[in-house]
Amino acid sequence: MNKLSPSLSGKELVDAILGALNGALAEEITVLDLRELHGAGDWFIVCQGDNTVHTRACADRILDHLIGLHTRPWQKEGLEDGRWILLDFSDVIVHIMLPELREYYRLEDLWRTGK
Repeated sequence: MNKLSPSLSGKELVDAILGALNGALAEEITVLDLRELHGAGDWFIVCQGDNTVHTRACADRILDHLIGLHTRPWQKEGLEDGRWILLDFSDVIVHIMLPELREYYRLEDLWRTGK
């Protein structure tokens, strides 16, 4: 098994990520099902944290939980800054944002044709 490739996928991966986010007290969690669209992944999970410490804690909770399940992201961005953290698990992409960035970029509106 490629050490970078996720062993969990699809809805099973979404559920594992949601469990980790709930444990980290992430706020305003939205799951977008994009399987019927051609694009950047099958699922987007968008949530927010009160501040950069909280967003990093959410990301760390996901990473720690999924490493325990033998699943690692293909790519991680924004962990240092903590304002907008992206965790790319190939078919599931997680966006953890500060509220002001989430309001400004409105990812849910960009992908509103998803379920």
